[in-house]
Amino acid sequence: MTSRIVGRIAVLPLALFLADCAVGPDYQRPEPVSPPAAHYKEVPGWTQAAPADAAPKGDWWTDFHDPLLDQLEPTVRVSNQTIQADYQNYQQALALVREANAELYPTVGATGSVTRAKSGSGGGVSSGPITQKQIEGTFSWDPDIWGKVRRTIEENEANAQASEATLANATLSAQVTLATTVINLRVTDANIDILDRTVKEYEESLRVVSNAVKAGFNLYPPSNEATARVQLENAKANLIALGVARAQYVHAIAVLVGKNPEDLDIPHNGTLPSLPNIPVGVPSTLLQRRPDIAAAERTMAAQNAAIGVAISAYYPDISLSAAFGLVALSQTSSTIWSLGATGTETILDFGARAAQVAAAKAAYQSAVATYRATVLGAFQSVENDLAGLRILAQEASVLEDAVKDSRRGAEIARSEYQVGTVDYTTVATAQATALSDEQTALGVQQTRLIDAATLIGDLGGGWSDGQLQDAGAGFTLP
Repeated sequence: MTSRIVGRIAVLPLALFLADCAVGPDYQRPEPVSPPAAHYKEVPGWTQAAPADAAPKGDWWTDFHDPLLDQLEPTVRVSNQTIQADYQNYQQALALVREANAELYPTVGATGSVTRAKSGSGGGVSSGPITQKQIEGTFSWDPDIWGKVRRTIEENEANAQASEATLANATLSAQVTLATTVINLRVTDANIDILDRTVKEYEESLRVVSNAVKAGFNLYPPSNEATARVQLENAKANLIALGVARAQYVHAIAVLVGKNPEDLDIPHNGTLPSLPNIPVGVPSTLLQRRPDIAAAERTMAAQNAAIGVAISAYYPDISLSAAFGLVALSQTSSTIWSLGATGTETILDFGARAAQVAAAKAAYQSAVATYRATVLGAFQSVENDLAGLRILAQEASVLEDAVKDSRRGAEIARSEYQVGTVDYTTVATAQATALSDEQTALGVQQTRLIDAATLIGDLGGGWSDGQLQDAGAGFTLP
């Protein structure tokens, strides 16, 4: 440890002298295709974010007021295996930063040996054994004159931050997926409740029709009983089929939280989560709040640094070395030392370096295009979510009245059938309409809740690029 500190102190003046000498372009963040608008197109009717709303929200899922979400969401970060893989990728990126930083400093080593030997003459007279001791310290350093190592560090630090943002994005994506899966499970349970109630109503209708047919009235032919029976059987079949979807949602939830499907049992609960009030902010905040945008931006920075690494190949490599040691032979000793410097330069490479620089520049331009496409996609996703929520709110209001009217119509049809003014086909049609309207209204509510969860994810879920760690902290020279 001491030799490493001494080595750093010894090279510090030269490192400071070279600090501003690094070939290749310095990074500047490119602008998106066009500056973000002042507000979202679909924002009317939505709450604009106040200054406090821009702060990280942390447990955003609590706004849905669902106990299952509150219980399971915190476990996603630590138990989801996809997130664990991204976490290990991030740790690998940090290790590469430390490895690149180590190349800024000299390598200091030491070797020692002890040899005891005996030699004899041809006349049979031999000398006594001789002990030779030797210790030597070595010093080697490749000064980063052209900035190749510093550009490599810059590249690896940006890659590490991109990996960190990717980890945050994977976590947010898994959390949103869990929220939407729980919503789907709750909607399935609510649909089960609807069909369970419908089956009871159809059983009652079948009883009434069967009694009327048995009474032998001309207004109640046997076909009425057949119609009622088929209606009931179809409802029962649909109710059973929902069990498959429910089981699949429970299994998906188990995997999302890192459990075996057989280890998680979720009781039936048809209460839907609450629709949260989401402050949407302004479009420009997406550039700071979306981890996928941050990952794309940090990838641009890494590719920009890679251009400098490629350009440094045009300049000679210089290496300094030194050694100092002590050799002791019997009763005598002597010192040994050496100093050296080497330089290597490629004279002719038939365009290899030019091709490497061109490839690095093309990779950077590709990263710029990917960044801009990510930004545009983020704006599109938010606008889609806002449009869906706005339009579906209007549809939900109309469907609420439709459900009330269709259920009232089914009751009237049953009453008219019992007094003989309509046939059973009218009753069956009214009941089917009431069921369809109720399930459609439930589906709209399901889509609104999913759009709300998706919107939170598309807004960054409260994440901020200020949370990115300085991947090179504690490693770079002053």
